[in-house]
Amino acid sequence: MNVTHQGKSRHYRTVWFDKARNRVRLIEQRLLPHKFKVVSTADYRETARAITDMIVRGAGAIGAAAAYGLAQGARAFRRRGLKAFERHLAKVHHTLAEARPTAVDPLNAMRGMLAQMTGDTVAGRQQQALAAAEQFAEDDVAHCKALGQHGEPLIREGARVLTHCNAGWLAFVDVGSATAPMYAAQANGKSFHVFCDETRPRSQGAILTAWELAQQGIAHDIIADNAAGHLMQRGEIDLVITGSDRTLGRTGEVANKIGTYTKAVLAKRHGIPFYVAIPLSTIDWELESGQAIPIEERDEDEVLSAWGVTPSGRRQQVRLANPGSNARNPAFDVTPPELITGIITPLGIFKPRQLWKHRAKLGQAAAIC
Repeated sequence: MNVTHQGKSRHYRTVWFDKARNRVRLIEQRLLPHKFKVVSTADYRETARAITDMIVRGAGAIGAAAAYGLAQGARAFRRRGLKAFERHLAKVHHTLAEARPTAVDPLNAMRGMLAQMTGDTVAGRQQQALAAAEQFAEDDVAHCKALGQHGEPLIREGARVLTHCNAGWLAFVDVGSATAPMYAAQANGKSFHVFCDETRPRSQGAILTAWELAQQGIAHDIIADNAAGHLMQRGEIDLVITGSDRTLGRTGEVANKIGTYTKAVLAKRHGIPFYVAIPLSTIDWELESGQAIPIEERDEDEVLSAWGVTPSGRRQQVRLANPGSNARNPAFDVTPPELITGIITPLGIFKPRQLWKHRAKLGQAAAIC
């Protein structure tokens, strides 16, 4: 996406690799929308912390960050011997895999990389690691562009679209998933309006999606999370499009940012189409139930307080909740397939329960069919 920064417009990806310095480059998303900054991670441990601390977040973006982190760790190995290299790589993989457990993109990205690292030498496998990571990033961009092509017809002229959290360019390497149909519709000259759920507790909708849409010049309003039902009841929302952090290929269940399930229930109640947009790396073909998806529980402080910017421009955290009270902070929930109108994929739109039937077409390995 093109970003206007310090009076200049430049195209940025959310995450990329600095080969010369063996560093992962990331947009520091915690500072947006008040400050735009690019940071580097010096080693795979820092890359994992950047994922955990949400310097980078979003399914495809953390998938690419994990892929680059695995390549970063592989390239940092200086000893001899494939056995020692494999032990080192297993440690790198474990560190990155544990950074955020709900999303499946990092696991799929690294699994694909390891399958391609078959060289006879350490140097050969190190080269293959970076090539595979770069390929994952390129595939992510291509998939998101295809999501836009397939999802664009859903957005009619004058449509009022609700989205939840941030499944935009910042959540992927480029373009985004839920926003891809919006950007394609804009490119085709359609006029429409987007409602961005604020998405507490981290407010990714108010902070990130709204910033993206403003950069892109798309009309939008930020709404409180609890306002969506009111607008649906008044007939002011025509369509809902969200992203996903893990979609089960066997059942069609979708794990996404907390509050997604609530919006799906409301959409069903009011007869509003509810779509989920995903690249193929977001599909989990192994788990058999949404109850088995590991739901990340983050620090209660995210619920009890908030970050903002003072009139003087200083970034500051303030306490919101009653002193002495505790909080629960599940980061994701699971939406069942009967509440989902369709899954927008790079290969077309499928009913949730059709994913398994079309697993070969969607890239499922024949070994587990």
